[in-house]
Amino acid sequence: MSRKAVRLWTLQAAIGSAVTAALLSAAVWALRLAWWDWVPEWALRNAWWLVVLYGVYALARVVIVPQWRYRVHRWEITADVVYTRSGWFSRQWQLVPVSRIQTVDHRQGWMERMFGVATLEVQTASHAGSSTIEGLAAADAQRISEELAQRAAELRDDAT
Repeated sequence: MSRKAVRLWTLQAAIGSAVTAALLSAAVWALRLAWWDWVPEWALRNAWWLVVLYGVYALARVVIVPQWRYRVHRWEITADVVYTRSGWFSRQWQLVPVSRIQTVDHRQGWMERMFGVATLEVQTASHAGSSTIEGLAAADAQRISEELAQRAAELRDDAT
């Protein structure tokens, strides 16, 4: 993962938090303006605390989470295994044998294109699903996906 990925995650978190804060503020404003009888008075008086609490959460989400995510997500590709590790509190390690790979996809959303990064997804028939590597440089993601697909095809051909 690159520092570009950290900037991307920070921007995504900031945009999402700003939109959510605006919607929450509008809801609190509408609630106070309407002054409905079924809403308790203490809730109307203290509704602005929702926006403040969300602001604290959003600040942590924008400042801390991308850095933490950068430090805990790891990946490695060897000659015969794709290894990924993810998770913040509970960790998940996934080892995908290259011979078991069915498809290798790389994708770029519009914001990922802006930052020049991409996501690589290695899929197998396993019940555990696919292994995902986020935040790769776009050229690296394309090169790795082509190499893995070629290696998987060669190993499958040798097995028959």
